[in-house]
Amino acid sequence: MKIAVIGCTHAGTAAVQEIMRTHPDAAVDVFERRGDISFLSCGIYLYLEGVVEDPTTLFYADAPGLAALGPNVRLFMRHDVLSIDAATHTLQVQNMQTQTTFAENYDKLIFCTGSYPVVPPVQGVSLPRVLMCKNYDDAIAIKESAKDAETIAVIGGGYIGVELAEAYSHTGHKVILINGVHGLLSHYVDDELAGVIAADLKAHQVEVVLDEVALKFDSDETHVYVRTDKGEHQADLAVVCTGFQPMTELLDDQVKMNPDRSIHVNDYMQTSDPDIYAAGDTVAVHYNPTGRDAYAPLATNAVRQGKLAGINVFGNKVKYMGTQATSALRLYDKTMACTGMTLKRARNHGFEADTVTLTDNYRPEFMPTTAPVTMALVWDKESRQILGAQLYSSYDIAQSANLLSVMIQNRNTIDDLAYVDMLFNPNYDKPWNYLNLLGQAAVAEADRQNKR
Repeated sequence: MKIAVIGCTHAGTAAVQEIMRTHPDAAVDVFERRGDISFLSCGIYLYLEGVVEDPTTLFYADAPGLAALGPNVRLFMRHDVLSIDAATHTLQVQNMQTQTTFAENYDKLIFCTGSYPVVPPVQGVSLPRVLMCKNYDDAIAIKESAKDAETIAVIGGGYIGVELAEAYSHTGHKVILINGVHGLLSHYVDDELAGVIAADLKAHQVEVVLDEVALKFDSDETHVYVRTDKGEHQADLAVVCTGFQPMTELLDDQVKMNPDRSIHVNDYMQTSDPDIYAAGDTVAVHYNPTGRDAYAPLATNAVRQGKLAGINVFGNKVKYMGTQATSALRLYDKTMACTGMTLKRARNHGFEADTVTLTDNYRPEFMPTTAPVTMALVWDKESRQILGAQLYSSYDIAQSANLLSVMIQNRNTIDDLAYVDMLFNPNYDKPWNYLNLLGQAAVAEADRQNKR
């Protein structure tokens, strides 16, 4: 069997590695537009800040290593797949260096082309002093451009925008963070916690500009001017990071897609065409809190889906468990971690949801040090099932988000969280773990409302 893999960042790399682990003699053709693979874009801000000195260390695999996994692995680097004919199992491919084109056939296809950065409908977005943030080349360009910049405007208040704002606040730059279409980190936290995070950014001299929508960029030889619906901001460099959208046009009208153009797959990462599997940022995840498709372009999802595609391309055996889109963000000396839905998102999906917020120290006050943990829990009023959670603290609460993720996946309730068994040791927590206390606060709120 001949397997074609289109795209080789996280999902594509995981798929090839899995195929070679179980079928080392399989014939695999890998087509990648770039000259590199497996770049961890989540590390760009660490490079810009100077924590990571060498950006090449953000690659966790390389093309020669992938090719060495099996005798029949062929890597076509800097090759662009121009079209896919699913009916004839044929690809039209262009060598991007010689511009020559050729055809390749396949028996099975794993589609992992990834995503585009969302380019906002803003005039002047292609000006030289306006940069996007996605890949290795972007990281190099942003780092180089920032050397002579005093003021940097970051457009977009998602993970990448907030991380870049923090990074540049550490490097002596004046930072303007502009966010307007959605709330700050609105995919991850509700307004209350977003306000706390905005305050921390401001405390570190980041100018946080909320509720302003960028409309136009202008520039001269030394400055860029960001015009919004409420005014104008001057900077020396602007970095746009307003999200991602799936890169799926090669399969237009050939497989089932969602309205947002993400590909729908079954439990085995198989598309509506039985010979085409898909994984990574091209694909809608199975979002467990709602039981529906959702678009969640995270590296964690991509590597899992890629590995499963590499397994199931030989026959559907291992099901995709779905995701809660669990993630975390380090901001100065604090960690933000979240899983599942915010209250706003839950209500937008039709849940009669409620939330409770609690702040408590993670371990006893008699210890030499402790730290407060601010937590929010979202649940469905009818079933009492946990739908989402958000945590923020100088104490490392990242693994608590993983525990809550498992509870959402297992459809546990606020009552389960209130009394689930957790260890006690004053070095680590109180007799009631702070997550137990969060569950108990939710139970108390739910019971209070039921008595009305």
